[in-house]
Amino acid sequence: MRANGLATAGLGLALGLALLAGPAGAQTAAPTRDDIVAKLNHFEEAAEVDLPALKQQVMERAKTRIKNDPGPVNRPLIAPELAKLPAFNAQIQFDADTPIIQPASYQTVGRIADALVHASLLPYTFLIVGHVESNSKTREANAILSQRRADAIRDVLVNTFKISTKRLHPIGLGEEQFLDRAKPTSAVNGQLQILTYAKLPEEPRPAATPAPAAKKPAKKR
Repeated sequence: MRANGLATAGLGLALGLALLAGPAGAQTAAPTRDDIVAKLNHFEEAAEVDLPALKQQVMERAKTRIKNDPGPVNRPLIAPELAKLPAFNAQIQFDADTPIIQPASYQTVGRIADALVHASLLPYTFLIVGHVESNSKTREANAILSQRRADAIRDVLVNTFKISTKRLHPIGLGEEQFLDRAKPTSAVNGQLQILTYAKLPEEPRPAATPAPAAKKPAKKR
């Protein structure tokens, strides 16, 4: 746990330095804040998804024996209702088999943070959805890795960019919800998604304090 904390702190410092450096330090073109906002601000209704149950289902299905698996191309989506939500697909680069974000993607993470505090998106909560393309690893290992990567993005958004943790819900889907089912090994299936999930509950307004009754002037004797 200590190592993870140090890694997050180091990443936060690196992200801050990269963003201060501006576009000249970026290794790949990053989407603009407005690009991301335009993808996410078309929310209509929340998807009926039990996130704790979905996490459990992902792990259980990822452990399915090969004889019962229809194969990557025919594998049904584990949460098809998520496709109804506004989505931004981000090409976040991680070190191989780790949740460590590569410097080339720092600017994209910063732009996501900028978008989430835009006035039109402040009333909403978001899913951070990790995916992994089909590879030589087990489906269980890929499910765990996708969750760790979604958690890593959440941690940076919270710790470095001060996005409220109650607005962010990380979920790793591994190989269980390919973005391009026809090409399971495509890099597209490794993209991370930000989905507009639900409206924040309205804060109860404090009851108005009644004004103190005016004192009657004392009668003169």
